[in-house]
Amino acid sequence: MSDSPVETLTTRERILNKAAEQVRAEGLDSISVNKLMRSVNLTHGGFYGHFASRSELVTEALERALVDGEASARAAAAQGRPRDFVSMVKSYLSRGHRDSRHSGCAISALAAEVSRGDEAARKVMEAHIESYFKQVAAALPDHDEKHAMVAVSAMVGALMLSRVYTDTKRSDQLLNQVKAFLTDSFGSGK
Repeated sequence: MSDSPVETLTTRERILNKAAEQVRAEGLDSISVNKLMRSVNLTHGGFYGHFASRSELVTEALERALVDGEASARAAAAQGRPRDFVSMVKSYLSRGHRDSRHSGCAISALAAEVSRGDEAARKVMEAHIESYFKQVAAALPDHDEKHAMVAVSAMVGALMLSRVYTDTKRSDQLLNQVKAFLTDSFGSGK
């Protein structure tokens, strides 16, 4: 007996949500179809009823991880925090964000790996990076896309590097220095 379309969609969503969670926490290469399907109480054979290949799953899991990261940022802003440039920088370059690899920005968590990946994954992330440039440009006092590109690159890079440090004080110093530079340079419309 086959599943109904609703059950099929629900099952696909369970698989995709688990894969996106795993990708954010452990990277694109961490996805094993066998282990993933076991983690959602399904068989390996059932996988192909939902995805044509592992590559398709990884690309869709990356898209989901990026969308989930954006949703987390919007939810934080909805909690009374204005989405001006300075608040965006402070939130992005915070200890909490640094320490939340599994739920933070998927761009900073996965960009290095995606850059070495297939074209489909790169195109998925590219679209989200472009969207982030636009969001930051809209929040900048001068709305300058060049400044947004510099700011996003600095934020993503600083977050990635801060996660490398085992010395929390040095990691905090890195976040704070980049935060101060960005807010001083671009936060008041300079």
